[in-house]
Amino acid sequence: MCEQRGPVESLQLGVREVPEPTPQPGEVLIDVEVCGVCRTDLHVIEGDLPVAKDSVIPGHQVIGRRRDTAQRVGVPWLHRSCGRCSWCVSNKENLCDAPQFTGYHVDGGYAEVVAADPAFTYPIPGDLMPERAAPLLCAGVIGYRAYLRSGARSGCRLGLYGFGASAHIVIQVARHFGCEVFVMTRGERHRELARSLGAAWAGDAAESPPRRLDSAILFAPAGEIVPAALAALDKGGTLACAGIHLSDIPSLEYQSHLFNERTLTSVTANTREDGRELLRLAAEIPIETSVELFPLDAAQEALAKLKNDGIQGAAVLRVRD
Repeated sequence: MCEQRGPVESLQLGVREVPEPTPQPGEVLIDVEVCGVCRTDLHVIEGDLPVAKDSVIPGHQVIGRRRDTAQRVGVPWLHRSCGRCSWCVSNKENLCDAPQFTGYHVDGGYAEVVAADPAFTYPIPGDLMPERAAPLLCAGVIGYRAYLRSGARSGCRLGLYGFGASAHIVIQVARHFGCEVFVMTRGERHRELARSLGAAWAGDAAESPPRRLDSAILFAPAGEIVPAALAALDKGGTLACAGIHLSDIPSLEYQSHLFNERTLTSVTANTREDGRELLRLAAEIPIETSVELFPLDAAQEALAKLKNDGIQGAAVLRVRD
């Protein structure tokens, strides 16, 4: 339960007994098995995002079983959209005018039980282990939407800035479609993982890729990287910023950063179709997620380790066996 906002290291996050959630009309209860730990959880806890609920249970990469059917499902970031605005009726519910998000507006999956709208959950294939599936629900699907928004295509040169939970999934999608992938990230462990997953080149976050990029995705929440990433693009290239939060972007110089039809774009949540496509690809490729497991009562440790780039791949909380 998060009741205060501030640096995760200074907070007292712990397990406590709270009443079981009461499902709203149309919702079902889900017994949580595992929940992924996402950088967005950090943004909620540390106050980078406006407070939507004073006391909130974080977590939005939830795998568990529906009580009414025993079906294993995934509960993602988008808890529910309004279903009425122009965005919803055009199947762009990620841009809904009045969305609700799991672990932000409503209590999330750092808990034994969550309430969810079945229309916004995903069936999880029986051969996909819960802890391996959890990172697909946000890191994976947001990364996949960023891949689409970047304009990446078969055979293109794709740059990934930052190599955490999202990027280690996206590189597998990109390699599946024949992209040549260049990775810029802090930490040799992350670069080694990138190379093992097929990166053509992996360098430090401050380095320039050895070739011009057709597309790029910024996963690191660091706006200061944007000018360098734009400058690394070839003519007509696109940089997609994948985070829900980004530090301020320095001034851009038109000729160096945007001329020759370079594009800077963002990613906002995901549609349910994005999720269905990513889960289909996860089985087809197949996608292998690299995870580090933590018990539920070690959530603060997992978040602090994530903040300091100490997780190789994705962190996942085990709630029950």
